[in-house]
Amino acid sequence: MEKNKILDDADNAQTMSCMSYLKCRLRHVLLLGCCSLLFSSGLFSSGCALPRIIVLEDPLTSEEHLELGVAYEKKGEFDSAIKQYRLASRKFPVACLYLGNAHFQKNELHEAEESYKEAIKRDVHNADAYNNLAWLYFVKGNNLDEAERLAKKALELNPLKKNIYGDTLEKIKGIKKP
Repeated sequence: MEKNKILDDADNAQTMSCMSYLKCRLRHVLLLGCCSLLFSSGLFSSGCALPRIIVLEDPLTSEEHLELGVAYEKKGEFDSAIKQYRLASRKFPVACLYLGNAHFQKNELHEAEESYKEAIKRDVHNADAYNNLAWLYFVKGNNLDEAERLAKKALELNPLKKNIYGDTLEKIKGIKKP
């Protein structure tokens, strides 16, 4: 009796497998028929073209755009890096800092300044943005009082980077003395 049950189950599985195959085959035949009707009706007679694929959402995350920007920047491809940082900055405020750094590397100081200011505006605790804006003012040789204030703010926000931010502050004070 057990033997018959096993055979019955096997037959049932074979029948189910056959039914699945027929259903799948029927779907293909129906799809092919619909396509034939569309082409024969003249709907596509003016020019046969494949449907366009439009990507409505960016497939990359802001973090991935940031990483891609860093990779471009390391290769010296600053324009490509800037493009990726802009995309990342939509949702990832720290990307504004990276954007400013890339502009600074290209000697686009006005754009760098705007990017650092935006980084500070969007994240008031970003000590690197304060320091980099202070350094930019030092390099330009203007707004030195503001540069000193920014460097002090960077030190206040992140005392662990005292070596870096302290160096910026000392250079600013050194240029202000004479």
